[in-house]
Amino acid sequence: MDLQFLFALPLLAGLLLVGLGMRAAFRRRNREPRRTPGVARAMTDPNRYPLLARPHVHLSGPVDQAMYQSFREQLAAAPGDGTLVIAISTLGGDPETARLMGDEVRLMRDYSGRELLFLGQVAVYSAGATFMAAFPVDKRFLTRGTRIMIHERLLTSDIHLSGPLKTLTATLKAKLHEIEHSIRIEEEGFRDLIAGSKITFEEVRRRAPENWYIDAQEARDLGLVLDVI
Repeated sequence: MDLQFLFALPLLAGLLLVGLGMRAAFRRRNREPRRTPGVARAMTDPNRYPLLARPHVHLSGPVDQAMYQSFREQLAAAPGDGTLVIAISTLGGDPETARLMGDEVRLMRDYSGRELLFLGQVAVYSAGATFMAAFPVDKRFLTRGTRIMIHERLLTSDIHLSGPLKTLTATLKAKLHEIEHSIRIEEEGFRDLIAGSKITFEEVRRRAPENWYIDAQEARDLGLVLDVI
């Protein structure tokens, strides 16, 4: 009897190993899939930010005086208290108009204490990014598929020189001062845009001349916006 048992030991051991292997394979097949970093966040729960589904202010088209007028009218018609959502989709426009709208956002936030949220849709280019800079990074959102484009200010100007030589020097200096001051304003805007994000000022200054396009997921990963919906 003992001899038969000894002969059966290898068979029992083999069956045991096969059973363990099948059990491990079953567990692997039925285990929850491993999550890739960032994938879980990509599928944002639509119920997480219900206010973003119905912005109080919708801005679309070139950033110009017509947009500013619409901005003012929609602000006046919006609820007088509570969180305010401002949505924009634009390929760009006048940076000074964007700064003006942004300054009104800042004044409203600072003096009324209201929460103002930014929602970028489809395209937030150029002056649109300038407007976005008026909102803190934790108040910014983008819809899926939206792109941000950051670039340097553009200037087209012809200099006509005519008159006494001493006055020509002043004309050239005036144009140079205009360019230098515009660069300072531009850099102030860049610093506001990236404040609180992972982007350094050196990086945005390096990439802006070549038109820096940032998709929604990358913008979130860089901390430029809070989330993507």
